[in-house]
Parts: sequence; C-alpha cells; structure tokens
Amino acid sequence: MKRREFSQAALGAGLLSSALVSPLAHAQAKKPVAGTDYQVLDPRASVEAPAGKVEVVEFFWYNCPHCNAFEPTMEAWVKKLPKDIAFRRVPVAFRDDFVPQQRLFYALDAMGLVEKLHAKVFAAIHVEKLNLSKGEAITEWVGKQGVDKAKFVEQYNSFSVVTKSGRASKLQNEYKVEGVPALGLAGRFYTDGSMAGSMERALQVVESLVAEVRAKR
Repeated sequence: MKRREFSQAALGAGLLSSALVSPLAHAQAKKPVAGTDYQVLDPRASVEAPAGKVEVVEFFWYNCPHCNAFEPTMEAWVKKLPKDIAFRRVPVAFRDDFVPQQRLFYALDAMGLVEKLHAKVFAAIHVEKLNLSKGEAITEWVGKQGVDKAKFVEQYNSFSVVTKSGRASKLQNEYKVEGVPALGLAGRFYTDGSMAGSMERALQVVESLVAEVRAKR
C-alpha cells in the first residue's frame, strides 16, 4: 500500500490486485537486480541487531489490507529463520493518525503480547471491521482480550513506547519506505511488493541478499 492510497476505495482495489499475484509466477525468477527488485541504501539505515546477526525488518500498518493479507506468509517465514537472522517488526506512521497503532504494537511488545495478539489486531480490523485508530478504542479492545487495561494504558503512554514509536518513524524515513508491507535488510537494502512483483518474491529477494551479506563477512 502506497502513501497516496489511503482512501478505502483505493485500499480495496489494491488488495484485489495484490491477491491476484501468485508466488508461482516468480518460481523461475532471475537473480534480484539492484534498482529493479530492491534498492541499495545510501546512506545506510540504523540497525539494532547484535554483531554476527543479519537484521531483517518488516514495515507494516495494522489498517493496511496488504499487510493483513501478507501476515500469515510473513509469520510462517519468520518461524523458519536461521539463528543468524534478527527479525523485527516496525509499524509505520505516514501520518500523525497512524501513531496510536504504532504505540499499540510497542505496548503489546513491552507486555510480551505480540505473539498472542498481533494477528488478532489484524483480524479485529479487517474481519470484524472494528475501528482501532484511536487510543480509547484500542484500550477497550485490548481489555476484551483479557489484558489488564490499567497496565496496558501505563505501557501505551510510557516514555519507552513513545520513544520507540519515534524511532520507528525515523527508521521508516531512513529506509525511504513508500508503501507497506515492505522489507529492510541490514540497514543496506530495501524491497517491497511493487519492486519485487509480489511480497512472496520480496521474501525471495531478501533471502538472496542475506546470502550476499553472509558471503561478505
């Protein structure tokens, strides 16, 4: 989903076109090409992965239907990652009204609830059609999931969560993210479904680039 595609009509049409792209269409894909399948960052983006690890970042937005459709594939891919890959999710904020959902993610992360509730947030928005764009609605929904509301609000409004949200926006700009879902690698490379042809192919591009980073260690 591109920055300019924020109307519901555009989102719906974009989801349909995305759903029609089969990963099988890229089964015979050639080696990824810089400037076509991915971008090389200059200057490089910041990384948080420790030495010896290759960082992979998924940029997403809970309200984005593309991100919702991609989440099962992303989750399955993450479960099979080798030990030298450090994966993290980064919620974007293309506008100020994205920030509440950034803080939702980081509050869940602080409480150790991402694994339990991350997919449920997507389902609440895209299946149940709930509006979770503001703090009050977010808090009510979280409470209905059996989470202590007071503890959640404490985290949601904490300095740590606010700081992490700011860092997420900074990283999104460092990677020059133009749409979601998107993938960043090692602070050096960026790809998304538009560049790679589909998000499934984007994962293949990332795998190829990981091998390249390993080879140059």
